[in-house]
Amino acid sequence: MTQHLAELLMYVAPEPIREANERWLALILERLGARRRSAEGLSLMDLWLSPHLLLTQTCGYPLMTALRGQVRVLGRPRYEMPDASGGNHCSLLLGRADDPRPSLPDFHGSRGVINGEDSNSGMNLLRHRLAPLHRDGQFFAGVGISGSHRESLRWLREDRADLAAVDSVTYAYLARYAAEEVAGLRVVARSAISPTLPYITASSVSDEQAEEIRQVMNQTLGELPEVAQVLGLREVLPASEGDYQVIIDYQQEAEALGVGRLR
Repeated sequence: MTQHLAELLMYVAPEPIREANERWLALILERLGARRRSAEGLSLMDLWLSPHLLLTQTCGYPLMTALRGQVRVLGRPRYEMPDASGGNHCSLLLGRADDPRPSLPDFHGSRGVINGEDSNSGMNLLRHRLAPLHRDGQFFAGVGISGSHRESLRWLREDRADLAAVDSVTYAYLARYAAEEVAGLRVVARSAISPTLPYITASSVSDEQAEEIRQVMNQTLGELPEVAQVLGLREVLPASEGDYQVIIDYQQEAEALGVGRLR
C-alpha cells in the first residue's frame, strides 16, 4: 500500500481542535485505504509541494502566490460559527479592551503585529482594510512579526502591540476552548470576507481522485458528528483556484491605494 502525506496543521489549537482533526484525518485515510507517511522534518512548503501529498490545508495567500499552479485544490470548509459561514471567513482586527481609541482610524501611528508576511488573514486582509487609511503608504508606527495568530494575541495582551488581525475561525476556537487567550481583547473592526483555508492535494491527482477525496471527507465528517461539532465544520465545499482570486484582488486594491507592504 502506497504511503501518503496527510496533515491538517492550520488549526491545531486548542487541544480539542487538534484531537478532532486527527480523528477525522485517521478515518479519511482508513476509508481511502491509504497509509500515512511521516511528515517529520518537513516544512509547510515542503509538505504542500510534496509529490506524496494526499491531503492537507494551506492558507489562501500562498495558494495564489508561491503554490499557484503547483497543487490541486480539493475544496474549502464550510464552517458555521460567528464571522465564518458559507465557505467564507474574515479577519478580526483586535485591540485591548482598555485601549481608549474607539475606532480603526484612531489606531493610526499605533504598533501593529502580523503573524507572517505570507498570511492572508494576518497580513493581506489587514493591509486591504487599512489601505484607505494610510498616510504616505504608512499606517503603523511599526509592525512586528509574531510567527502565529496566538503569538499575535499574546503581544496584544502583553502590551507589545496595539492592533492585530486574527482569522475569525482561530478566534472562535480560542474563545470557546481557551478563553484566557482572548480575555481583555476587543474587536475593533472586521476585514472583508475571504474564502476559508483550502484543502489541497498534489497536482498529479486527477479530477476523479480529487472528487473522491472530497466525498470521503464529507462522508467521514457525517460519521463523526462530535468532530464536526467541535470543529464547527458542516461540509467541504467544491473549490478551485478561481475561488481564491479575490485574495489577489484585495492585494491589488491595496497596492492601487499606495500600500504594497504593510508598515
